[in-house]
Amino acid sequence: MEIPTNLKHKPVITVENYSQIDGRNAYDTDAQGLSLGLAQWNERGRVDISAKVWRHTGGKWSRQSEELPLHRVLDLAILACRTQLYMQETAYRFPRGYDPEHPCIDRVGLQGDAMTVEVCTGNDHIDEDLPLFRDALARDGELLGERMTQLARILGELGYRG
Repeated sequence: MEIPTNLKHKPVITVENYSQIDGRNAYDTDAQGLSLGLAQWNERGRVDISAKVWRHTGGKWSRQSEELPLHRVLDLAILACRTQLYMQETAYRFPRGYDPEHPCIDRVGLQGDAMTVEVCTGNDHIDEDLPLFRDALARDGELLGERMTQLARILGELGYRG
């Protein structure tokens, strides 16, 4: 299914077969494509790049299609990778899966400040939700690992070695 090019988000680079590779939802998803393009919120004289997940209901393109600024896509990738590392290397050390006295997992330095990654202790059901989250992450280990391997390879090719 071809991604529309007549809407406010202007696709430049596309993945039109995303429905075939959408994780556990492959071949049974409304997420039909991905694109990087010119953001729909661009104003005169200013151009931003955004990433978009294109959803299709079977009858029309969905208003639930999501568009994110490219830096937020990378911030989400950082969050996903840091979470994976925490679950693999640290969470098992605590009976509750985290240290309630120190829920901060990491502070990732970005642009003069830091993104604070922490266990959400404001969640009243965190003690039940964290094991479910950890189990889901483990269940999807191969699926996520394949994508992280590709991400690491491409980052290496770009010259990013940490």
